[in-house]
Amino acid sequence: MAREDRKRKQDTDDAADDGERRGRRDKRPKEDKPKPAPPLPSEIRNKEKRSEVYAKLKRDKKAQKRKLGRERAQAAQRAAELGEQVPEKQVPRTIENTREPDETVCRPDDQELFAGNDADEFNAVLKQVVTPKVLITTCRFNSGRGPAFIKELMQVIPNAQYVNRGTYDLKKVVEYANNREFTSVMVVHTNRREPDALLIINLPEGPTAHFKLSKLVLRKDIKNHGNPTSHKPELVLNNFTTRLGHRVGRMIQSLFPQDPNFRGRRVVTFHNQRDYIFFRHHRYVFEEKEKKVVTKDKKGKASETKTEKHVNCRLQECGPRFILKLITLQHGTFDTKSGEYEWVHKPDLDTSRRRFFL
Repeated sequence: MAREDRKRKQDTDDAADDGERRGRRDKRPKEDKPKPAPPLPSEIRNKEKRSEVYAKLKRDKKAQKRKLGRERAQAAQRAAELGEQVPEKQVPRTIENTREPDETVCRPDDQELFAGNDADEFNAVLKQVVTPKVLITTCRFNSGRGPAFIKELMQVIPNAQYVNRGTYDLKKVVEYANNREFTSVMVVHTNRREPDALLIINLPEGPTAHFKLSKLVLRKDIKNHGNPTSHKPELVLNNFTTRLGHRVGRMIQSLFPQDPNFRGRRVVTFHNQRDYIFFRHHRYVFEEKEKKVVTKDKKGKASETKTEKHVNCRLQECGPRFILKLITLQHGTFDTKSGEYEWVHKPDLDTSRRRFFL
């Protein structure tokens, strides 16, 4: 019995010591463990959960952007009230404003460029000595959306005529156009019933430009489209800054008359961005709307209501819509065997995303 009592007492003492040590351990200051970073959406395999996390990240990013914008606006307003210098507006860093330096970029004081303009192949049309006249034709096997695209091109370009090519070679078509005093030939190439290339030949001495055509949207596929009139359109050319781009821009310009009829409210745009030429065709729409204006007295109560008329201006797209990419620029008229090329796009030229040629 005495042995069992001693053993029981020993166990009790051991338990008390353990409790005391545990208490001392619990009283130690706990170290803050770093919280694990939330998983990225790409790491989540469940589709619904991934979409939910991505939407939350997007909302948080937008809220943070709005907050920073409000803080900048408040800081600018405070500086203006105190007569201090307003902080400069931040310019976003883009591929366009960080492009590689190019020696061929045109300068406004480049006398050599102006002298070349007076002697190039497009000078007669651009100085309105000759009226532009465009012949539009197709490849030998034309089908699919090709005829509809040509019909809309003829409504975009004044003085354009369609000639069925049949089985004639392109050199015969160029000779036919020269004899009838056309200033340009435009060939729409189709592949698998879809227009995929555009060839523009300036007459009588060239040059010839070959463009890849993509992202074609016809007028009937454009929501709330308008129908163009027969007035001569205004022409807008954007971002053709290099010598090559300047030459391509003048070639496109020579397709249109240089005396637009502003009553028609038509505008044709060729916008170059990263060597892709975006084509758009719009018309201006002026809308007169009435707006009620309430005048208040000194007590802040509405005293009189007036109706004022406002004229709003908006753009209505007429179509078609497509993108061009320059592939080759050739001296003279179309000649695949012995033609001399001014510029040819090769994969070796695409060494940097910040290198542009137009």
